[in-house]
Amino acid sequence: MHRRILISLPVALAVSIPLAAANAQDAGASQAQGSFVFLDCHTRLCDFSHFRREITFVNWVRDRQDADVHLLVTQQGTAGGGSRITLTLFGLRELQGRSDTLHVVTAADDSYEEERAALTRALALSLIPYVWHSDVFQRLSLDYTPAVDRPGGGVTENIRDPWNYWVFRTGVGGSVESESQERFLSGDIRMDASRITEDLKLELEIDVEGNRSEFDFVDEAEGIDTTYVSVRTFYGFEGLAAWSIGRHWSAGGLADVSRSSTRNTDLRMEAGPAIEYNIFPYEESTWRRFTLRYAVGVAAFNWADTTIFDRTSEVHPVHVFEIEIGVQQPWGTIRGSLDAFQYLHDLSKHSISVGGHIGVRVVRGLEFQIGGNFSRIKDQIYLSKEGLTSDEVLLQQRERGTDYRLGLDLGLSFRFGSKFANVVNPRF
Repeated sequence: MHRRILISLPVALAVSIPLAAANAQDAGASQAQGSFVFLDCHTRLCDFSHFRREITFVNWVRDRQDADVHLLVTQQGTAGGGSRITLTLFGLRELQGRSDTLHVVTAADDSYEEERAALTRALALSLIPYVWHSDVFQRLSLDYTPAVDRPGGGVTENIRDPWNYWVFRTGVGGSVESESQERFLSGDIRMDASRITEDLKLELEIDVEGNRSEFDFVDEAEGIDTTYVSVRTFYGFEGLAAWSIGRHWSAGGLADVSRSSTRNTDLRMEAGPAIEYNIFPYEESTWRRFTLRYAVGVAAFNWADTTIFDRTSEVHPVHVFEIEIGVQQPWGTIRGSLDAFQYLHDLSKHSISVGGHIGVRVVRGLEFQIGGNFSRIKDQIYLSKEGLTSDEVLLQQRERGTDYRLGLDLGLSFRFGSKFANVVNPRF
């Protein structure tokens, strides 16, 4: 197990803090006098009840408008399958203008409890500078555990990696469901390998998926008992190589090989170079990113059935342009993307997809969310000339021809009442 906590604070605190700095007897008093903190957590480790039980030297509040500190927590995957959790603190009211950042790095083989403990400790450490002005600080105690990597403490910088940064994963899964007139069976196999360093990112993935569904139907008028069977399969391989070119640019190549029963595809192969530009430096991607990516290549197909264009196989040049936006700020979140794909031999065969989500804190307790996606689809060269049977349509065994896809969701929530969120009571 390997875990690192990196702190960017006005004073570097190489300490571990006993989280029960304010004991049970003093919990009410310390919270009454401590800073008011609004937790804005966006990771799978966001166990707010646990944080409130373990960190009692601050007041946890429900709304940002009541807080002295806005604590934003975001997460990204790292090389080796671990995660890099970023804590960003924004001072509010009397602490306006102050901001700090802390990072927690966990390993792929860390348990959930180990990761949660690391995040809890980091949350406590990050809040120390924000209680310096209060009486709570006088009751905090700190201790320090020296590093054991070498005499005198510190951390060994040059550690030999026998795997040379390569990480391999494999997984097998499946499910079975059954009732008197329906049966469902699915399975998947996934294997991937990656080697990620600051200069080069290599990723390889193999994916095999399949499912079989059976539905019994009795036509009482005709006295006919029919069993409908639907089988869908997918086999795929993806490869990526990406080189870092400064703080904003990346260049690389992609390869994709697949077989899909729903898309009339016996074999699909696509490969080509790509380049990407991030308007913001890559090191800021945990809380904001704006990337533009362009790729060009060649796509080759072998079709299971003759297509509507009388083809059983074909090879075409293609290109892709993508834009991705992600912002995580105290006022809310923005996520958006635009994907444009086009066959270069016939520019009319293309697809454009736009999607996004916006969540905004409007006023105290009021949050508004809107999300949606739209796709213009003019690139379905895989459609079978024979068309689809009614069974294939109802059982969704093959994709149908369409000009567009559209989805929209809206949400509004309003909360009012006590501003405090210190108490945890899990009974019933």
